[in-house]
Amino acid sequence: MKKTYWLLLLIPALTITTLVFMRQPVSSPSQPLALPEPGNRPVDYERDVRPIFEHKCIACHACYDAPCQLKLSSHEGVRRGASKQMVYDGTRTQDAKPNRLYVDADGEPAWRQRGFFSVLDNRVGDAALMARMLALGRQEPWEANERLPDSLDISIKRDNQCVGPDEFDTFAARHPHTGMPFAVAGLDEGEYQTLIDWLAQGATVPEQQLPLSDHQRQEVRQWEHWLNRGGNRHRLVARYLYEHWFLAHLYFGDDRAEVFFELVRSRTPPGEPIDIIATVRPTDGIDGPFYYRLRPRLESRVHKTHIVYPLNPDKMARLEQLFFEPDWAVATLPGYGPAQAANPFMTYAAIPARARYQYLLDNAEYFVRTFIRGPVCRGQIATDVIRDQFWVSFQHPRHDLFVADTAHRHRVQEWLSLPGLQSDLLSLGPDWIAHREARNRYLAARQQDYARTYPRGPTIDQLWDGDGHNRDALLTIFRHHDSASVLRGWQGDVPTTMWVMDYPLLERTYYALVANFNVYGSVSHQAQTRLYFDLIRNGAEANLLRFLPAPVRNELLHRWYDNSARIKLFTTYADVDESTPSRIAVNPEAPLADFGRQVLTALAPITGPAERLNRCRRQACSQTGSAADQKADALLRRLTGITAATLPAIQWLPEVSLLRIEAGDRRLVYSLLHNRDHSNVAFMLGEDLRLRPQNDTLTVLPGIVGSYPNFIFNVKLEELDDFVAALMAMARAEDIHTLARHFGIRRTHPEFWSYFHDMHRYLQETTPLEAGLLDMNRYLNL
Repeated sequence: MKKTYWLLLLIPALTITTLVFMRQPVSSPSQPLALPEPGNRPVDYERDVRPIFEHKCIACHACYDAPCQLKLSSHEGVRRGASKQMVYDGTRTQDAKPNRLYVDADGEPAWRQRGFFSVLDNRVGDAALMARMLALGRQEPWEANERLPDSLDISIKRDNQCVGPDEFDTFAARHPHTGMPFAVAGLDEGEYQTLIDWLAQGATVPEQQLPLSDHQRQEVRQWEHWLNRGGNRHRLVARYLYEHWFLAHLYFGDDRAEVFFELVRSRTPPGEPIDIIATVRPTDGIDGPFYYRLRPRLESRVHKTHIVYPLNPDKMARLEQLFFEPDWAVATLPGYGPAQAANPFMTYAAIPARARYQYLLDNAEYFVRTFIRGPVCRGQIATDVIRDQFWVSFQHPRHDLFVADTAHRHRVQEWLSLPGLQSDLLSLGPDWIAHREARNRYLAARQQDYARTYPRGPTIDQLWDGDGHNRDALLTIFRHHDSASVLRGWQGDVPTTMWVMDYPLLERTYYALVANFNVYGSVSHQAQTRLYFDLIRNGAEANLLRFLPAPVRNELLHRWYDNSARIKLFTTYADVDESTPSRIAVNPEAPLADFGRQVLTALAPITGPAERLNRCRRQACSQTGSAADQKADALLRRLTGITAATLPAIQWLPEVSLLRIEAGDRRLVYSLLHNRDHSNVAFMLGEDLRLRPQNDTLTVLPGIVGSYPNFIFNVKLEELDDFVAALMAMARAEDIHTLARHFGIRRTHPEFWSYFHDMHRYLQETTPLEAGLLDMNRYLNL
């Protein structure tokens, strides 16, 4: 071969090699990491360090899914350090020991005994582990707004090394791209120097305090007195409320609350320092006397765990009305134990069922949010049982037989016990079979009693109407793979399925997924919880079918339980009533759409703002907001109301994309939600085999939905038409990278953190009470 031909072949090869090395970090460092010389300026944790952690660190290092359990969202978490122990472990055969901040241990010595190691301590000849991790993150900066190497695993299921100080050098040589902040635009020079100086100066973390105002102290005294009153009625109601509030971020006053509280059980009475009693579950018993206390929450407010509940004079008056105006008595208080935790219907049978159900309905969004969004930060135990979008309504208390019919309640309540409290692996099979059979006996009895009580079937007015003012009566749930969101109102296009929840369904879901769920539980506990939630979903869908004419029920049921799930219709679930009529007539060609239209009409006072992007079509759409809002709405509406068979780009979009639109001196924000279609959601494994991507849809909503954005697109209003056109032109999965290059804010974007935290500022502007820092653990490498 001639020399010229060799050169022609060699030049492209060298060009490709050069580009590869330009786009990726250089090889691993062979020399010790160089740290800057510490400065002389004294560094204050509150003033200088905590803002950096909040701006650049706790987007990953908060909640149970903080890598290596290093939670930087509070002073105690910073001092506690990191651990090699896994929180999420689907293989453990026994429950693990919980490691909850402010609950299971107090102070560094106690955490060291539990296997946590410091990331702050300097050693002779070695800088603090945090300093070395930060230095490693600066050794090989990423190319601006370019994709990360595909070889770098950034998924939430990656194998975190969780190295201790003595293991760092070997770790750094093997994993040169895993410094902190991990796989994202890093600290600027000033932030980096501040943290290095603080660590060199001994990394002092002061005791965290939150002074309360006179008004807040008065509110605490009033509520603690109210919750700790004597008498069996007051004590039983307080226990019931505690089991429903233990997760809540409680607040006094208006929607601008800055201080939130949590309800705990303490050995000490009101007026004395709180001495918390650590139990795995709120349903666990305690030896000796205890008191319900309100403790200020000290951790930074992160959206994924920030689930709020109001405590104010109106709420106290409402609770008095619900629980203490009715005439009821309890001679002997129920004990604590697995049987009492498993069946709240028996445990709290003395409290009128109407009071319990109405209490849940009054704040239905909160209670649904606790088990749909939840505090565990990886919720696939619950979310793989549900579809990606569905609407929820509630049965009216007057027409809920468990509430309104004493004979029915006494007949069925013993069949409503929940599984999962026996955590050993050998109990999984027998315990599950027993609970499944009891649940199906309950549904058979329920079906008979409803058919006898309502022989002509239900009407629309048997759905709770929010008492004419409460918008919690209609909710929408969006699943984002292993997390989910709850919104007021029926949002998006008509979904594939809907739920109608009654009191037994709502209470069982709460106790199964929240009060009795243990994130540190064994595989037996987690499997039984997931399997029982499958039955709850099936029950909520079956209850919806009761409202539809008998001829359409079977077709809808088989549509929801297609392919392999047909087996479970015959082997696992109770039979659906196909004979009792309904007094609601619907279009048999589109039964769910027609039923939804009738519900929205009947409940018009509480349905909220008109849907303007997904269900409306062209001229029928509501025209609200400025000219910029209307222009953006009109362009984005082109992406809705169709499936991926027509718009292939839908199947390649992430679960949650945030679209930031620059419109002059303001910005608009929309959420693009990818709804995956499933043949069924009836099995624990093999979800990918049940996906039907050609049927996927896109929901476009104004504002921010979800706690875990997968990507942010930033578009000028005058370029929005180009963005939509690019989406509509996508023909291959790889085209998503081109879209991200032109319009996306990649993890390596120099202004990544500015755009990311602008989403938090938007939440503060639009929903200040519920605003919290978003999580970037699921931010994709597009």
